[in-house]
Amino acid sequence: MIGLYSPGDSLLHRLPAGVKLALLVLAIVAMTVFVRSSLGVAGAVVVVGCLFALARISWRVALAQVRPVLWMTLIIGVFQLLTTSPARAVVVCGVLLVSVALAALVTVTTRVTDMLDALTRALGPLRRVGVNPERVSLLLALAIRCVPLLAQIVHEVAEARRARGVSWSATALVTPVLVRALRTADAMGEALAARGVDDD
Repeated sequence: MIGLYSPGDSLLHRLPAGVKLALLVLAIVAMTVFVRSSLGVAGAVVVVGCLFALARISWRVALAQVRPVLWMTLIIGVFQLLTTSPARAVVVCGVLLVSVALAALVTVTTRVTDMLDALTRALGPLRRVGVNPERVSLLLALAIRCVPLLAQIVHEVAEARRARGVSWSATALVTPVLVRALRTADAMGEALAARGVDDD
């Protein structure tokens, strides 16, 4: 997993977890709605780069946050090229990478416990309608951290196929990725259950 907490005393580190999560959601929604050109993508990249600098996160750590999703982005980009246009492919892939970078920035500047506490407090009123805030907050935290894990699986499978000299095939790539993803999800579920997460 990427986005492990990196201690620091920057402004982003000191911001409350709830504020950072709310800003993350707003930023991703805003990019999805308003970014419609490569210029907009470039502007978003510059802003995110400045935020990493403000948080005093090294460029190596920053680059590591998006490297695992590059293979997934490449596949999405090829699909967009085939079904839409190069301009649309740039926008879709750019927004995806920037969104992953922003989510990673939140996780590297926020302790997991603080993130879970903020989500639990925000979802507290939903207890009245039968929602378990602790489970929902855990689910969202896992989603933020585990999306890059899927990208890492794609990268490892692609590297293994390349090392064996196997020609590229979407079906041959997707099948082992799906199997590994399901095994990983099963292992995580067993680990969570062993820690009592599934208890009533």
